[in-house]
Amino acid sequence: MALDRRPWLDALPHDWRDGSFIGRIATPDGPSPIMLRGGVAHDMARVRPTVAHLIADRAFDGGTPIDAETLAGFDLLSPIDLHCVKAAGVTFAVSALERVIEERARGDHGRAASLREGLERALGGDLRGVVPGSAEADALKQRLIAEGMWSQYLEVAIGPDAEIFTKSPVLSTVGWGAPVGFRSDSTWNNPEPEVVVVAGPDGRAIGATLGNDVNLRDFEGRSALLLGKAKDNNASCSLGPLIRLFDDSFTMDDVARAEIAMTIEGTDGYRLDGASTMREISRHPEELLRQALSEHHYPDGLVLFCGTLFAPTQDRDEAGRGFTHKVGDVVTIASDRLGTLVNPVTTSRDAPVWTMGIAGLFHNLAMRGLLAA
Repeated sequence: MALDRRPWLDALPHDWRDGSFIGRIATPDGPSPIMLRGGVAHDMARVRPTVAHLIADRAFDGGTPIDAETLAGFDLLSPIDLHCVKAAGVTFAVSALERVIEERARGDHGRAASLREGLERALGGDLRGVVPGSAEADALKQRLIAEGMWSQYLEVAIGPDAEIFTKSPVLSTVGWGAPVGFRSDSTWNNPEPEVVVVAGPDGRAIGATLGNDVNLRDFEGRSALLLGKAKDNNASCSLGPLIRLFDDSFTMDDVARAEIAMTIEGTDGYRLDGASTMREISRHPEELLRQALSEHHYPDGLVLFCGTLFAPTQDRDEAGRGFTHKVGDVVTIASDRLGTLVNPVTTSRDAPVWTMGIAGLFHNLAMRGLLAA
């Protein structure tokens, strides 16, 4: 069940009147890009018909002003449309450890606690101080190989190459207040609160937003080759509330030191509070973006989930089992400069069906006369 999505204006950061933001709203005619600048909202559909066009052309001026009462009456959509949705995995030491545990548990959550204890002993220290691709990282790799403890997840955690994968198809992401989903046949899963960098077709980062990269620990734990099934499902990727554009008061340095808080509240009275800090990321967001670009071209731009420090181990139903979602959970992800992303949880099977793809969007834009230029 979706939240009451109308009070989404309360999800904006405290200083939203001082920044510039891009998003999308669901108007009666169809999706429209909006801009908030100087505390005033503008419908940008007649300036450029999509968020991707706005960013590509840096067309951030003009638009039709929208009064606050009218704006609050529209549902908020995911703030991106034609962008490719990429993600970086295993970018924090804690998440690297949890991925190795999933791998060794073969998706069995009951083995996680004992494996975690044994792996921490084998590592003999903390991965947080290891620079990926460094001589120190290679020496640690050789020692762990000799001890039979090496893992494909440690390779991307401390090796020279980051894990970069496609999280979600174009136009499939959901926004603030919409349900997020996990596969109905998953028994071990969790949200992943992340900062998401937004880039134009030239590969340059223009801003950032928040994201929830819903993750299936049991599927990926059975085999890394199941990553697609673990990550890409109906309603498994949320973004929002809006994209904050970089300017003199908000830069990539703010992204690199962002603090992210997350709360999960269940209908069973369960509550989990977690936090993630970008200060502990093993690779700078600019380096992750560089590796995501690689030898690719993204003519409509891309967004990049930067990974998460958060790996929930707090038991829910029984000792040693750790956390897994239940239908009805509400996930709240918040960061001071980016606002708050809130989504209720259901299964991907029961979440609203994704119906407007690329052809549907352009048919809608054509019918509204927005493609004439």
